[in-house]
Amino acid sequence: THYTTVLVGLIVVTILSKSHADRNVYPSAGVLFVHVLEREYFKGEFPPYPKAGDSSNDPITFNTNLKGYPDRPGWLRYIQRTSHSDGVLYGSPTAEHVGKPTIIEITAYNKRTFETARHNLVINIMSTEEFPLPYQAEFFIKNINVEEMLASEVLGDFLGAVKNVWQPERLNAINITSALDRGGRVPLPINDLKEGVYVMVGADVQFSSCLREVETPQNQLRCSQEMDPVISCDKKFRAQFHIDWCKISLVDITKVVPVHSNRPDLGTGVLPDIGEYNPPSESLKSRDYFADFLITLAVPSAVALVLFIILGYSLCCRREGVIQLVHHNSIQKSTKELRSMSKNREISWPLSTLPVFHPVSGEVVPPIHPDNYETTSMPLMQTQTNLQSQIQIPQQQSSGK
Repeated sequence: THYTTVLVGLIVVTILSKSHADRNVYPSAGVLFVHVLEREYFKGEFPPYPKAGDSSNDPITFNTNLKGYPDRPGWLRYIQRTSHSDGVLYGSPTAEHVGKPTIIEITAYNKRTFETARHNLVINIMSTEEFPLPYQAEFFIKNINVEEMLASEVLGDFLGAVKNVWQPERLNAINITSALDRGGRVPLPINDLKEGVYVMVGADVQFSSCLREVETPQNQLRCSQEMDPVISCDKKFRAQFHIDWCKISLVDITKVVPVHSNRPDLGTGVLPDIGEYNPPSESLKSRDYFADFLITLAVPSAVALVLFIILGYSLCCRREGVIQLVHHNSIQKSTKELRSMSKNREISWPLSTLPVFHPVSGEVVPPIHPDNYETTSMPLMQTQTNLQSQIQIPQQQSSGK
């Protein structure tokens, strides 16, 4: 059975062979390639549900890889949001792969029955005279995810809006990239936020004045202040596509200077003839390690001894060293003398620790601080006279006198 699939911006001819279960597609280099992995197509490989009408609920996931390798080619990407949605292969093939068939192994996993089905997708990249289109513009659309943009009707609406603004004779979608692949962050699951998608289109005419408005100094200043620039043609996109005009990229590949890296010329891989190899002799000469001993042990030890002698001479024989030793000795003697004097001193107790005579009743009132006299901490220097021996408690006179 053979049938043809037509997508917007490119024509893909798909050939289905039931005997080998292979598909052949023929994308063009430099033009967006989109291939949908339909779950309905793979459901025939798995047993149906026991109940009729439930076969559409089969959870099916896909794994895609280059035949004989664990991953896909660098230009080919794959996305599938959930196990109940179709998978999509998309990318932009390059001219380097023209004429080289690329076989992609597609493995479908049925999570209900735990069975697998494998098909092959043969990608035959063809050259085109329109590649590459000289004027390329990349738009960042904030309110659409990559799988939504890959749908043919959505991509067609966007290309129609760009063509209305740009007015080119030829316009093709070159590539589509998710913002997550450009380092974007996953948005919060509120207000139906989307991660956004980058869409690159190419045309054969100069950029329109509307697209050039983003390069004006006023709009560049607004972009630096994180404000939306004023673009006259934004209203033609705003109804369906919210474009971040500060992230638009306009490239004229005719003015891009190619950078060529100078690679060294590869040789034949044969070493030049420099004669026969002469290995060292088996009989090795004895080696004297006395010089190594002097360098590693004797020399550092001698240097340390010299430094020790210089330090001892400076401390013991020089005048400065003797003065320091005498000063230290005098301090030590003074400290011992003060300690011995503090043990033998006789001092009076503070007034706050002596008994007080009550002038009315004649009673002896205990001190204000009834602490043990023996444990009271006293100052080092005696600053008050011995009042304890001078204070006499008067006797209470009789009432007759």
